[in-house]
Amino acid sequence: LLLLSLLGLAAAGKLLVVPVDGSHWLSMRELLDKLQQKGHEVVVVAPEVSLHIKPSKNFVMKMYPVSFTQEELDKVFKGSIMDLFRGGPFLERVIRQYQQAKKTSALFLATCTHLIHNKELIRYLEESKFDAVLTDPILPCGAILAEYLSLPSVYFLQQIPCGLEYQATQCPNPPSYVPRVFTDLTDHMTFLQRVKNMLYDFPNFFLCDVVFQPYAELASEFLQREVTVPDLLRQASIWLMKLDFVLHFPKPLMPNMVLISGVNCAYKKLSQ
Repeated sequence: LLLLSLLGLAAAGKLLVVPVDGSHWLSMRELLDKLQQKGHEVVVVAPEVSLHIKPSKNFVMKMYPVSFTQEELDKVFKGSIMDLFRGGPFLERVIRQYQQAKKTSALFLATCTHLIHNKELIRYLEESKFDAVLTDPILPCGAILAEYLSLPSVYFLQQIPCGLEYQATQCPNPPSYVPRVFTDLTDHMTFLQRVKNMLYDFPNFFLCDVVFQPYAELASEFLQREVTVPDLLRQASIWLMKLDFVLHFPKPLMPNMVLISGVNCAYKKLSQ
């Protein structure tokens, strides 16, 4: 009788998915296919204009209008890619990349703004009684919805700019031990290498404000209370991390961080 009473806990659930476009979506789609095969009901919320997010027979797609066209989206992303291969002085390249990043960030922010201001869609989400939210927190739109709907959230990511995942979870991330991105350092550093590692970390404090402050303002307006992006990310139940200690150096993790490296690899037969 006890085991029979627990069968309801093993029943399939209803999952709200708020993805991030681009390569982030391609690996998440693999996960959604597996969840659907296990009997879960999957509902994906996505903009009508996107790079890779398309309807599928394996999940329900709820699309909403945005203010930009497919041509504008393609132009921004193609411009970012082509700019990587253009030459020129170092400072000029930095300025160009910064300008391209601003254009890309503006598109992603507009996508999130249109989502949470779509009253009809928000009403549908409120009435659908989801069990959880699955999202990629590199952009916190899914985290905002999870907080608004009071739903547990599952994060599916590799890393967030500025190391916000460590700040949000209060996970140790010491620059004397954990190599920063682009330093080419290992987890065994000399004193001067540790100084270099720390210097690479300083710009993150300013980068986070530039990139994520608009989302904090958007969330505060939507939730009608003052919140920060780390406040939103702190509510996550599980962090599914697309990394491991084979391709990455060991570093501290919190108990709700689960390593799932390999899930972002396509299942293709290699040629000879």
